[in-house]
Amino acid sequence: MTMTNAVMGAAGEHMHHQISVFNAQSPQAESIVHLFYVDLAISAVIFLTVTALVIAAVIRFRARPGDAEPYQDPGNPRLETLWTVIPALILLGLLILTARTMLAVNPPVGDRKANVVVMAHQWWWEYRYPSGVITANELHIPTGTNWLLSIQSADVIHDFWVPSLGAKMDAIPGHPNVLWITAQTPGTYQGTCAEYCGAEHAMMGIRVIVQSPEEFVRWEQGQLHLPVAPAGEEIERGARLFADKTCLNCHRINGTKAVAGVGPDLTHLADRDTIGSDLLANNLTNLTRWIADPQAIKPACNMPALRLTGVEAHDIAVYLESLK
Repeated sequence: MTMTNAVMGAAGEHMHHQISVFNAQSPQAESIVHLFYVDLAISAVIFLTVTALVIAAVIRFRARPGDAEPYQDPGNPRLETLWTVIPALILLGLLILTARTMLAVNPPVGDRKANVVVMAHQWWWEYRYPSGVITANELHIPTGTNWLLSIQSADVIHDFWVPSLGAKMDAIPGHPNVLWITAQTPGTYQGTCAEYCGAEHAMMGIRVIVQSPEEFVRWEQGQLHLPVAPAGEEIERGARLFADKTCLNCHRINGTKAVAGVGPDLTHLADRDTIGSDLLANNLTNLTRWIADPQAIKPACNMPALRLTGVEAHDIAVYLESLK
């Protein structure tokens, strides 16, 4: 299975939407696409007009044998004024349309609190909800609600961009930005980091899972419950290895001694569609490979290879896949 197939096969019951800036699935994205089409139409008219005039001038006024010295025209004030005023009016119109689009895409926030904090890391995404839910790489939002995202960074400059849902927004260390998203249709929307941020910039995928308000509430309530790992020899060995092999020094699992926040929160890892920041489908085989040697899958990622045996990596994966 190729990497692309692995990710696409991870969607489960979520319908995938085409990854395209023209597949607008939010009012914000629709405003951007509309402005693009207006700009494209105006640019096309200007291009065709200039091209036609150049071709006409080349044909009409080309040099012929025996022609006298061409007439030296000192200028035409009316024509020069006209071709100065028309472009100025076009630019003024585009300025007004652009300002209106900017206001529609990212209106003033006022006293509104963010619905979720998006924290960018090298090279993954963390999502913190006011309810206390913390998850990684897969952002869940409800349909029909204008959600406010606080875009932040834990290290370098990143850029949050889901083409079908609206604009890009830089994640700058120490300088939170905001971004509005209103998803209209349930499904899974994919995006990426759009600002070069280091070795694994190209493998910093984003997955937005849009649910009905009722489904979102069920998901959020489920995330707030402590995971209860079912009993089993492999699971128990995996839990011990997770602690003994220093995994808890970087990761958090609510209800356990693992409380670190350096790496992704793993509290409900088994509920996620993908691992590695939308890199691989979340299943026992892929998770075992990742735990055994993450550098082989995502070179230069900040998770070390712990020199685990195949059995040890398998047991830890079994434990993590039981956390629902």
